[in-house]
Amino acid sequence: MKTYTYTEKKDTRSGFGAGLAELGRTNPNVVALCADLIGSLKMNQFIDENPERFFQIGIAEANMMGIAAGLTIGGKIPFTGTFANFSTGRVYDQIRQSIAYSDKNVKICASHAGLTLGEDGATHQILEDIGLMKMLPGMVVINTCDYNQTKAATIAIADHEGPVYLRFGRPAVPVFTPADQVFEIGKAVQLQEGSDVTIVATGHLVWEALEAAKVLHEQGISAEVINIHTIKPLDDKAIIDSVAKTGCIVTAEEHNFLGGLGESVARVLALHHPTPQEFVATNDTFGESGTPAQLMEKYGLNSGSIVEKALKVIKRK
Repeated sequence: MKTYTYTEKKDTRSGFGAGLAELGRTNPNVVALCADLIGSLKMNQFIDENPERFFQIGIAEANMMGIAAGLTIGGKIPFTGTFANFSTGRVYDQIRQSIAYSDKNVKICASHAGLTLGEDGATHQILEDIGLMKMLPGMVVINTCDYNQTKAATIAIADHEGPVYLRFGRPAVPVFTPADQVFEIGKAVQLQEGSDVTIVATGHLVWEALEAAKVLHEQGISAEVINIHTIKPLDDKAIIDSVAKTGCIVTAEEHNFLGGLGESVARVLALHHPTPQEFVATNDTFGESGTPAQLMEKYGLNSGSIVEKALKVIKRK
């Protein structure tokens, strides 16, 4: 069994900031827009080095999306930055009409997604954003797992022609993927090979999936762990090939089970390889105020829940 360790924890939003700063040095067409949350989005370094390529829009997120769409017409590659709730729910009509329908090359970059936003509570903890964005035709949806992968993804999406939703978070989480990784949109990453159960996870739940695999290994169960960083386009082949070996699957995400990664995987399985599946996700509910650790525990978004669902789904084979 391959063992993953980490030497530090970093927030994934800082990975975005580092990637954006690097793009500022290498791609003159990249511009950034923010809705009064520069510090929260870690955009300071890009702004310091490229003040003429930054636009502070203020608390006017809908306007930010319209301006970003317009900037693409002149060949710019705009990266918008605000909380996930304000990046999607508050501005859905503008994204649908001005960006997705118009196929504009806008990169919608969203921090503080999910329950791990923490103490700000349910009004800010969006758990529906993946579903909202993946339903838009032509929209790429990415949810990264650690600092290094977020930095790599931020750099990679600048080369993708078309709208992208990049989702990341607030808390410091283990950094366990390579610093020199090449991020490939739509290509899942197999982290652990196994034969008894497939665990596919996204975002903050990827590390929890690896921790769950250790526990299962101690019980004599071989778990295959796959990092699904791109929810759309989904790597159908990686999923189908894995369940063909294991015969069952658990999906894990910091999102409502309605409309998230789990439902996308279920569609693939229903069409190509019907397989027993269990879901680790929030159960049609809003969040609440609390520390990220408290909330992840209460809502069952952790390694213990993944182990529980793995044992359950194995019995259904």
